[in-house]
Amino acid sequence: MNVARRMFELLEPICLVTFFADECNEELAALGHRNYWDGYFASRAAPLGRVPAQVVHAAFYNFAEGEAARHIPSAWETIPPSASVAARERGSAASLRRILGALADSPGLVRAADLTTLAATSAPTEGRVMYAGMRTLPVPSDPVARLWHSATMLREHRGDGHIAALVCSRIGGTEAHVLSAIAQGIHPPESFGRIHHLPQARLAAVMDGLRSRGLVDADGRFTDAGRETQERIEALTDELAATPYDALSAAELDELITELEPITATLVAAGSQ
Repeated sequence: MNVARRMFELLEPICLVTFFADECNEELAALGHRNYWDGYFASRAAPLGRVPAQVVHAAFYNFAEGEAARHIPSAWETIPPSASVAARERGSAASLRRILGALADSPGLVRAADLTTLAATSAPTEGRVMYAGMRTLPVPSDPVARLWHSATMLREHRGDGHIAALVCSRIGGTEAHVLSAIAQGIHPPESFGRIHHLPQARLAAVMDGLRSRGLVDADGRFTDAGRETQERIEALTDELAATPYDALSAAELDELITELEPITATLVAAGSQ
């Protein structure tokens, strides 16, 4: 079993309530954030401290040049970063409770939260900027909030490793979205929701660059080299994401998977919203 890939599949729907469900956005809007992206940048970047937009851009990696600067530091000028982090946690936990129903109060969720937290707090932080930022935050005592918090720590840990894999392959942030879109069967890849709003000249330059490297063909689909590059990046991402789970015994890992499966199935059925 590819442990890191399986855990990603199980934990990702827990994290996605932050972005797909209403409660988190409502909590952030109640603080005074003007729109979704103000709240997103303010709350996700807050563990890094009041860093400049350039640092947030570097740490997030896959946003186009200038996107972070539209929200940072202005989103923190009247709303403390700590308030945004707390609102993000409250809203995400509320979404999980609503979607999970009785599962939210089950012994299995408590055990899943405990084991996820053990994994999430056991990996080295070196070279893991977003993960290290999350590690500075207190772990919630409430089991539902703790499960979300620890799953999100592991998501940021995996994300940091994914960025390292992309850098090793000389794939930039927008290029990564193009490769992801092609891998998902989205055609043309420029229509992908994460990049379709970018200037056409910018997207054309990215596609031309990928074609010149032999990764994408004239029709905007993978060449053999492009597919191999995408698969290599994903394999390295999985490899780099495996370390936290070394803290769990084989029996604990099996138990965690067993306890997470009904939680994840419920969230997937609801679309994490």
